Amino acid sequence: MLKQLGIHAKTASASLVTATTQQKNNALMNIADALENEAEKIIDANRKDLDNGERAGLNKGLLDRLMLDRGRIAAIADGCRQVAQLDDPCGKILEDTIRPNGLKIQKISCPIGVIGIIYEARPNVTADAAALCLKSGNAVILRGGKEAINSNIAISDIMRRAIKEAGLDENCISLVTDTTRESSNEMMKMKEYLDCLIPRGGKALIKAVVENSTVPVIETGSGNCHIYVDEYADIEMAANIIFNAKTQRISVCNACESLVIHSKIIASALPVIKARLDEKNVEIRGDERARKICPDITPASDEDFATEYLDYIISVKTVDSIDEAIVHINKNSTGHSEAIITGNRDNAKLFMSRIDSSSVYHNASTRFTDGGEFGLGAEIGISTQKLHARGPMGLAQLTTTKYLIFGNGQVR
Repeated sequence: MLKQLGIHAKTASASLVTATTQQKNNALMNIADALENEAEKIIDANRKDLDNGERAGLNKGLLDRLMLDRGRIAAIADGCRQVAQLDDPCGKILEDTIRPNGLKIQKISCPIGVIGIIYEARPNVTADAAALCLKSGNAVILRGGKEAINSNIAISDIMRRAIKEAGLDENCISLVTDTTRESSNEMMKMKEYLDCLIPRGGKALIKAVVENSTVPVIETGSGNCHIYVDEYADIEMAANIIFNAKTQRISVCNACESLVIHSKIIASALPVIKARLDEKNVEIRGDERARKICPDITPASDEDFATEYLDYIISVKTVDSIDEAIVHINKNSTGHSEAIITGNRDNAKLFMSRIDSSSVYHNASTRFTDGGEFGLGAEIGISTQKLHARGPMGLAQLTTTKYLIFGNGQVR
């Protein structure tokens, strides 16, 4: 079955290369309208997944990632419309030179080809990834987790029909309905059909794909995101930002999981921060010095400082300098998003230059690491690697380059 999907996707990919921007945009608008018009079908399918998830004991964070309602479906549809409004990333002339021998050489952007995406309980990824791949001229083979299979089938069926009605090959979007581990393993070996594989999910999934795939991988990372409260921080600002970054949505990779607080400010800052987090019953796991300030804090282990909780839990580490904070964060971070809260510009500059993560903030919540918030439309994921793409992956990151050489008889 996967081989057939690969064959069809390759054919669809070849036809997408010649599709006009208008054709791709029409297909995206069709998809957006169809998703909203058939929202009840999606919600009914999603309800089955939620029921199965509750019976399987999924935690609140995973159930939140899984859940779709009319509001979330409308947001997914709006994401498709936003992608349609963005510039076409394909066919851009990136470099244009004339050599001494008269050869004219152009470097242009072009689609990668066929992209495979393996992801977990995030049915919105089905639509977001398909929209981005379509606009960037790539066919996509989607393989979601068993937790969202009913939702994914409903969404992909609607999208395929919408694409066909727009005059494009419906096999631009394919869904693997086999959710066993064997299908993931097979996708990792489909080098003949897949030009790129993107895992999007938990640490174990990403690690398995990176270590076992023969298809080139773009690694999207988990998010142990840190906020460092510097000695020059505005405490009320820090509390508001931390409250947002931790509790606005606990199930996402850009939620804050770890706090680092300067020892000179912790006595005044931690009680204020804790009072805000108590509003959402967030469990704080702190080191010895943090617990002296707030004795009811749970003791933290070394493992806590490197954990992505995806829950109402946060760790607190006390440091004596910004240098110590930077070392601690770089050691325990997953390379996703980190923030410094400070009124000292020099400290902000030092932190932002030395922190080795894809997105680094000054006086703002880590929750902004998102394709939509960065003006990229929907996103394919947050890349935490350093080759080809890093940070929120929008349209430009789903293209590669090639050279066009124009001559008039030159030989070497």
